[in-house]
Amino acid sequence: MLRFYFVIIISIYLIIYYIVLADYYSDNRDKYDEFSCYNLARRIIDDIQKRANIRTIAYGKEKLPKGEGGYIMYANHQGKYDALGIIASHDEPCSVIMDAKRSRMLLANQVVKLVDGIRLDKTDFRSQVKVLNEMIKQAKNGRRYIYFPEGGYDHNGNTLQEFKPGAFKVAMKAGCPIVPVAIYDSHIPFDYNSLRKVTTQVCFIDPIYPEEYANMSTKEVSDMVKARIEDKLHELEDNRKRLGLNTWFKEYKSGPAQITSQAVNEG
Repeated sequence: MLRFYFVIIISIYLIIYYIVLADYYSDNRDKYDEFSCYNLARRIIDDIQKRANIRTIAYGKEKLPKGEGGYIMYANHQGKYDALGIIASHDEPCSVIMDAKRSRMLLANQVVKLVDGIRLDKTDFRSQVKVLNEMIKQAKNGRRYIYFPEGGYDHNGNTLQEFKPGAFKVAMKAGCPIVPVAIYDSHIPFDYNSLRKVTTQVCFIDPIYPEEYANMSTKEVSDMVKARIEDKLHELEDNRKRLGLNTWFKEYKSGPAQITSQAVNEG
């Protein structure tokens, strides 16, 4: 968290300005449309990246579904920077579903408000059903969402955790494309005490369209998405080595990183 607190300290006046501005935009949607609010959110993220010495490389943007239809991006989860890195890499307005508690963090709260993010209260089942039904409705109407099917992170780094098959009911009920997203080294920026330059990678993988998953179960879809993300993580690891990224990171000094998937029985 050192990097996060460093940004707060050196940018306190800018942060106050962004908090006030973001709240004003969010409270005056009649004046500021979806694109205006999304662009402000990306501006905030861009300033965070510059001051925190973070760079994000994006791949596969050309593979994203075209047109005005909605889709859901299912990404692996590593840390506090995950959603910011994806939004920074996604040019068209998109939203995100986040744990209610974590979404209240300074600046994350403002970004979530600007992108009309969904705050999921994991302690209230009825509330979860309500917001997920609303998400299905919005996806049918053309909204794009970021969803983390692992449901959280726990110092897992580039290692995949269990994917919850139920997370894929949203896309399947909405009948919209599923876009697997692989993120790599996204845990480093805010989960380790360093101010050194860090580069994260985001890769949008080939979409899975409704006709492809029409006769599949949520478990089968979950396994397919997880496998595609895991394959892509190996490629991103190769990129990291080839480009010499984050060589200062202790795990990369001690030996080659291992991309693995936690053994889980999801049946």
